[in-house]
Amino acid sequence: MRNNEFTISRGQESALSTNKVLRQTYMLLSMTLLFSGLTAGISMAINPPVGVSMIASLVSLGLLWFVVPRTANSASGIWVVFLVTGLLGFGLGPILNHYVALPNGGQLVMTALGGTGVVFLGLSGYALTTRKDFSFMAGFIFTGVLVAFVAGIAAMIFNMPALSLGVSAMFIMLMSGYILYQTSEIIHGGETNYVLATISLYVAIYNIFTSLLHLLGAFGSND
Repeated sequence: MRNNEFTISRGQESALSTNKVLRQTYMLLSMTLLFSGLTAGISMAINPPVGVSMIASLVSLGLLWFVVPRTANSASGIWVVFLVTGLLGFGLGPILNHYVALPNGGQLVMTALGGTGVVFLGLSGYALTTRKDFSFMAGFIFTGVLVAFVAGIAAMIFNMPALSLGVSAMFIMLMSGYILYQTSEIIHGGETNYVLATISLYVAIYNIFTSLLHLLGAFGSND
């Protein structure tokens, strides 16, 4: 009897812990998305040189790879996440200005933004509702991202627009799978750090948005 009570108690504690990580993750994610949108708006207004925006993006990647993992278990990790997302948003400014300048550009940007929101909410809702374990997708996503990254570099070096569009489509699919995977990890206790969960979901959303924008800019412009 005591063993059953202990098992039930542990199960309840695990559920409460999971719900806490989910709440903290979605709260921090919402704030970072808003902050990123603010810095993107500032960047669009001042229209910095492309080199400046590229430096901001590169610095954010450096922080993401080398600083976030080291600070994720401390309060400073939250500020690092805001710094990373703010810099990524700032780096988007010139890109957004480019698309807004296209015929029907404002609509393209809003469509990409709305599409990204639908994808994220739909996939997160599916993972939360079904509570399926998507951990099996980890190897496929890692391999796919590596292939897409190499293909993206090749597309830039050899100036291959068709390959570049294919890479954007790949990133949308891979990041969609990553949202399912990361949400599943939180639900099943594989990810207990809401700072790391937040930055992972943010990166997935960022990549889906920029990839959608690329595809819509290529096929949806009236130019």
